[in-house]
Amino acid sequence: MSSTLSTWWVGAATVAAPKPGRRGPEARPGFGPEPRPCYEEGMAAVPVSATPFDDLDEFLALPRVSGVAVSPDGTRVVTTVVGLDDSRTEFVSALWELDTDGGPARRITHGPAGESSPEFTAAGDLLFLAARPTADDDKPPKSLWSLPAAGGEAFEVARLPAGVDAVVSSGGTTVFASSMLPSATDLGADEKLRRARKDAKVSAVLHTGYPVRAWDHDLGPAQTHLFAVGDAPRDITPAPGEALRDTSFDVSPDGDFVIAVWGVPAPGAAVRSTLVRIDLGTGERTTVVDDAGADVGTPAISPDGQTVAYIRETISSPQRAPRITLCVVRLGGEPTELTLDWDRWPTSVAWSADGSSVIVTADDNGRGPVYAVDPGSGAVRTIVSDDFTYSDVRSAPGGVLFALRSSYATPAHPVRIDADGAVHSLECVALPELPGTLTEISTVADDGRPVRAWMVLPRGEGPAPLLLWIHGGPLASWNAWHWRWNPWLMAAQGYAVLLPDPALSTGYGQDFIQSGWGAWGFAPYTDLMAITDAACADPRIDETRTAAMGGSFGGYMANWIAGHTDRFAAIVTHASLWALDQFGATTDGGYWWAREMTPEMTSANSPHLFVSDINTPMLVIHGDKDYRVPIGEALRLWYELLSRSALPAAADGTTVHRFLYYPSENHWVQRPQHAKIWYQVVQAFLARHVLGQDIEAPELLG
Repeated sequence: MSSTLSTWWVGAATVAAPKPGRRGPEARPGFGPEPRPCYEEGMAAVPVSATPFDDLDEFLALPRVSGVAVSPDGTRVVTTVVGLDDSRTEFVSALWELDTDGGPARRITHGPAGESSPEFTAAGDLLFLAARPTADDDKPPKSLWSLPAAGGEAFEVARLPAGVDAVVSSGGTTVFASSMLPSATDLGADEKLRRARKDAKVSAVLHTGYPVRAWDHDLGPAQTHLFAVGDAPRDITPAPGEALRDTSFDVSPDGDFVIAVWGVPAPGAAVRSTLVRIDLGTGERTTVVDDAGADVGTPAISPDGQTVAYIRETISSPQRAPRITLCVVRLGGEPTELTLDWDRWPTSVAWSADGSSVIVTADDNGRGPVYAVDPGSGAVRTIVSDDFTYSDVRSAPGGVLFALRSSYATPAHPVRIDADGAVHSLECVALPELPGTLTEISTVADDGRPVRAWMVLPRGEGPAPLLLWIHGGPLASWNAWHWRWNPWLMAAQGYAVLLPDPALSTGYGQDFIQSGWGAWGFAPYTDLMAITDAACADPRIDETRTAAMGGSFGGYMANWIAGHTDRFAAIVTHASLWALDQFGATTDGGYWWAREMTPEMTSANSPHLFVSDINTPMLVIHGDKDYRVPIGEALRLWYELLSRSALPAAADGTTVHRFLYYPSENHWVQRPQHAKIWYQVVQAFLARHVLGQDIEAPELLG
């Protein structure tokens, strides 16, 4: 689905922010026995200390679970477990098979560079993506592999010059995404052209349209295609142009056709998404949904192959926030909007195995329940609602679902959801002990809206310093565990961490989003100050020692806060928007910004206009490969802090401000060694200005 601000400033949607469960870590109802560790050879062992959050090396070595694949008969479930390699400088993934009845998991792949994206075929074979070095290429792109259901060694199914990006299998047919140079007539010609560009050391791209960048990589000249697996990969989307940039597609249960997201040009150098049907026999393409007022995506074909469920997101304007709903279209018929009267935004789509319901997840009050939607009436029924957020929901026969769930009290772990809604944990990774407890607080905004937050409290007695941590998005919420933005690492340092959902946050209804729309510096800011006041009224909080931090939109809010209050002793701003007059035209999807901010809104909400009022030490962090919030934002912020703020650089050039710059990182900081340095620098900066402790910068920074 085309990116909107709901996923725009935070990156991949699955990737949401951390979420706590209401009860503390000492009470995990429904978790069952402590799962066994899912890490072994090729992954660094986890040392022992008070908790893994007390030592950054131990934290980074914790295994991480992602994704779920379920066999058609529901008897096999596979997940991906990621851990550190032996050098501790790269994350490596492996596939693990879970026991659906709750027994021990077992590792089933052992490639040196790891495996990902598991997908079962109709015959029960397990497909996956892996980069396996050869004598001719020691760093090849990912190719498609198969692990036979009958046993034996995995074998390579398809290797393409550009690698394989995504795979879906159904009805005996497997379709995958890869890319080709536009002038290549086949894969052989594509390989020759790529080699010629590499040998000539040519990286130039001649663009004829927009966008030209995405997240952290340059677009073009290659274009995404869909291929069907056979004796040789067969291109089913010749000459696609830029239409398949979003690789969201589904294969029909009979294996006869694909429903794919297909991008089309729109006015103002924009792109709008439609749904198309691609016949796998002839390659004929027909439009299924073309909605001029919305983007459509995440298609899911019903078990009988007659209906497609999908998510519709209205085209936003400066006056109106987008509205996200679940829709269905019977092939050959007209679309039906199912959840227009349901005041929540569906975040994922799947069908029940019998086709009687569409299974969706949605943000809800800092959590992410699972719902069933009647495809005829649109009636919404809650399947499971607790203190967790559910993702990667997969259907199995008999009304059973498999999924991952997480909260701020626990990282993602696999579960089985029975037809009666009972949830059973499946053994996989050990859930780490936490260095504190979790609570939930709320207050009332100036306009009477309730505003809530999770609050992480450290171990020990006595008031703790408070760290206000603002989520990205802005259309997001603190509702699921996040390895990158993890409050428990700060709790281990003695901080109470406040994780609020101010105006614009999802899970509180359309009016709550609208209250901050086009007014980033207003309702979201006053909400944050109100919930901070509520936290400081708690006797467990030391209101004289506070700091604020955030990334992406959260970084924008940190910058805005810096120019509008002196209440915080220090502010950390990561990958943040600073000068909105320059930002819109330089981000990788400028047309989204043009839809949602008028010049007047841009001026009223730009933090850079208040730089002379900044009287708080700031730590600026940014990656050069960040195309979502380009490095120019940080460069301008850094210069203006030192030259124009109320705390400028001294005559000798010294300053209380700091700038942590990553030449090779993107909007996030992904490499383990860089993540470690990120936390070391943040903790040292806050210790100096909040705790009055002088801690040296990491030695590896020179």
